[in-house]
Amino acid sequence: MKATVYVTIKQNVLDVQGTAVQGALHSMGFEEVGKVRIGKYLELDLDTTDKAEAEARVKAMCEKLLANTVIEDYRYELA
Repeated sequence: MKATVYVTIKQNVLDVQGTAVQGALHSMGFEEVGKVRIGKYLELDLDTTDKAEAEARVKAMCEKLLANTVIEDYRYELA
């Protein structure tokens, strides 16, 4: 089973990287770019066919390592 995980900075947390990218894009002439938010995209191959088990394991991975839940949100998809 494949899991796709998306990790993003929470909306109320200042995204310093996003601000830097926005500034760089503006300096390159892309003035139409508004707010930029930076995140992480992960693909995990899981050695299970049990969807409930996969969901529990991916959630545990996100909570323990993949996302800093104090400042980041995450979501995942299983296929």
